[in-house]
Amino acid sequence: MSEFLLELHSEEIPARMQVKAAADLKKIVCDQLKSAGLAYVDARSFVTPRRLALVVDGLPEKQPDVSEEKKGPKVGAHEKALEGFMKANSLTSIDQAEVRNTPKGDFYFVVNEIKGRNTTEVLSEIVVETIKVFPWPKSMKWSKNSFRWVRPLHSILAVFKGETLKGSFDFGNQTLDFGNKTRGHRFLAPDWFEVKNLDDYLHKLRLAKVLVDENERRDLIETQAKALCTAEGLSLKDDQGLLNEVTGLVEWPVLLMGRIADRFMTVPHEVLSTSMKEHQKYFSVLDGDGKLANRFVFAANTEATDEGKTIIAGNERVLASRLSDAEFFWDQDKKDKLESRVEGLSSIVFQAKLGTLAEKISRVQDLAEALSEQVGCDAKQARRAAELAKADLSTGMVYEFPELQGIMGRYYALHDGEAPEVAEAIAEHYSPLGPSDACPSAPVSVAVALADKLDTLVGFFGIDELPTGSKDPFALRRAALSIIRLITENGLQINLRQQISEACIAYQKTGASAAKPLGQDPHMGAGITFFDSAFKDNVNGITDTLMSFIADRLKVALKDKGVRHDLITAVFALGDEDDLVRLLARVDALAGLLKTDDGANLLAAYRRAANIVRIEEKKDKTVFDATVDTVLLQQSEEQALHEALEGASQEATKALEREDFTGAMAALAGLRPPMDAFFDKVTVNDDDPALRKNRLCLLSRIGVILGQVADFSRIEG
Repeated sequence: MSEFLLELHSEEIPARMQVKAAADLKKIVCDQLKSAGLAYVDARSFVTPRRLALVVDGLPEKQPDVSEEKKGPKVGAHEKALEGFMKANSLTSIDQAEVRNTPKGDFYFVVNEIKGRNTTEVLSEIVVETIKVFPWPKSMKWSKNSFRWVRPLHSILAVFKGETLKGSFDFGNQTLDFGNKTRGHRFLAPDWFEVKNLDDYLHKLRLAKVLVDENERRDLIETQAKALCTAEGLSLKDDQGLLNEVTGLVEWPVLLMGRIADRFMTVPHEVLSTSMKEHQKYFSVLDGDGKLANRFVFAANTEATDEGKTIIAGNERVLASRLSDAEFFWDQDKKDKLESRVEGLSSIVFQAKLGTLAEKISRVQDLAEALSEQVGCDAKQARRAAELAKADLSTGMVYEFPELQGIMGRYYALHDGEAPEVAEAIAEHYSPLGPSDACPSAPVSVAVALADKLDTLVGFFGIDELPTGSKDPFALRRAALSIIRLITENGLQINLRQQISEACIAYQKTGASAAKPLGQDPHMGAGITFFDSAFKDNVNGITDTLMSFIADRLKVALKDKGVRHDLITAVFALGDEDDLVRLLARVDALAGLLKTDDGANLLAAYRRAANIVRIEEKKDKTVFDATVDTVLLQQSEEQALHEALEGASQEATKALEREDFTGAMAALAGLRPPMDAFFDKVTVNDDDPALRKNRLCLLSRIGVILGQVADFSRIEG
């Protein structure tokens, strides 16, 4: 068993592409090995900014010999069929084929013995095919070549059993032969050297100042960075995304710490961190209170001879230039009040059919005010926060750093003397942006965030711009999940259906106020008003579709937490529950019931009753939903079941009215003993038609009673 080592050495591969590229290299090569019948023991891929590498261990020296059997025409078949079979299998006579008896008669068979090829031959073909089909997100041509690769490819190292594979790759204008050489760090060890196997490859590259294993580089960067901070009594700001990116930028990481000039520390710290991260790939540093310190950490891709002083000074100068721009935007933006920027939103398009941000803000103000009572916040503050929520989009700072939208609005609002609750709501109204993002809890923030997302969802659903498959260009799934989190994590009992209807009405009001089309704005289209007629005539349709969409998102969210989706469906099927907090309480109570023996047996008894009723209804072509006649309840078991059903119905109704869902489930759990006794002692299909009908109506009543809390027919398992 032998080892195969492959390295594709190129110019710098973008950091964002590296991890997937390593995984793609491993998959493409391993899939081709399997197709070629070459089994292996293990495969590992590596990536640095300048190289993709793969090692496959435990390969045989040749493919296994295989016997290929082909079935031909039936004996006595037409001559043309026999000729075609002989030609396809290189037979000079049909007598060279074997005749076998099958259940369908005698057929010709031919067995071809295929000798396995040497692994070296197969690997050479695999290397060429891998390079051809490699799926880079973006690629380029260089020189006069017609071939495309992510960056110019310099060498192809291909070694099997310590020997160089024979072969080459044709770029279209030049040919690159396979070799056994690579080179180290671009500046610290640029000379070429030979390698024989993986151990030799890793060892010599380490000596040549290259750490091939990205996990080792990542750990080294993090360890060194934290050590630098600890030495100064500081801590490194956690940013795994930046850590991964920096890992893809260096082959020989050397971590250094620089200082931020004191003059810049008056600029909002989010601006400093964002500028350092986005422009320079620097790590932010925190002081003992968790605030931004006047330090930064960066990874140099080289070794310094003066303890890094020259490198640090150069990076401090570059950062000062970057932060000067940020400081300029900060000072300029503060000259105009945030309120004065609201008017400018009328020239920013929200969506071609839904108008401008100014119209959106008008709707969000109404919705936020309407939600304020249910959320428990000051209506005026909610309306004010909604009015200013998008105003920072026209600032120089947000233009430069779009990811700071909302955050800068908070700073500018506080500078203008707005209430802290209003400023915080401006910053948080985009949240939560994902499952790991913190969910707003301040009442004004929650009201504005809910209003903004409801307006977006209703708008896009109203113009039929719904997510399809994996495509969701307007992030509507994320908006729905955000609404779910805002409601459930804050325990808000909101009539969601009513709020969706209110959002539709807000669009109607916006449309009614449209006195003229939006004109010839190229983004909006000629003569298109910002109101779509769907909001006039399809409020119920939009509401139903959107409620179903939110229900589906809720199932996804709860499934990730281990909650059964069928229980969600069973509760949603009632059709009158749009209070998510109350709905989840129902689901929890239902799950609790089904975990008990009484609950599991109750479900089994319900299914038995439902099956009997369904079969008999189909047979009689009728529905057994009449009122149970107590006079016809002859046996004590059916009398007991009827009394238990009516008693459970009354108890469940009272419990549901006070939103005691656990109590309602407990009332239903008490039905198990009389149901068991009924099925043991009572013959449903009695010879007396009146008794039979009455008993079937009694069984049908079970589904009605259980249906007060959930549709048990939707429960699986």
